[in-house]
Amino acid sequence: MLRGEYHHSLDIKGRVNFPVKIRDGLGERFILTRGLDNCLFVYSGAGWSELEDKLQALPMSKSRDIQRFFFASAVEVEPDKQGRILIPQNLRDYAGLEKDIIIIGVSGRAEIWNRERWEEKLSAITMDTVKMEQTMDELGF
Repeated sequence: MLRGEYHHSLDIKGRVNFPVKIRDGLGERFILTRGLDNCLFVYSGAGWSELEDKLQALPMSKSRDIQRFFFASAVEVEPDKQGRILIPQNLRDYAGLEKDIIIIGVSGRAEIWNRERWEEKLSAITMDTVKMEQTMDELGF
């Protein structure tokens, strides 16, 4: 299970030192791709295979755009000896990643956010407590 919030900076080459706790949960190699809300999704190999299987099981008429969105931008990365990964330019552009970024663990995946965007998203989540409370009630919390 991936969890936590980690503040990092991209270097001039677009590399980031990926948090050890998140790396340990993802394995030696993992997949980066476009995510929802203009962040990047990060999957372990097994998590990525599960996503592929679920999307492949859907009729093409329902899944083709979702497949294009996730698969066209997907790239496998492997941390270097210092624990850094290179985030490709097209993914940095999509997520608005420049210098200050946030990496969060979200159970079965990690997400990489532009710091300001994450703060805005987190603020919106905490402001919508009614929806959160309703969902927690449905889950029996």
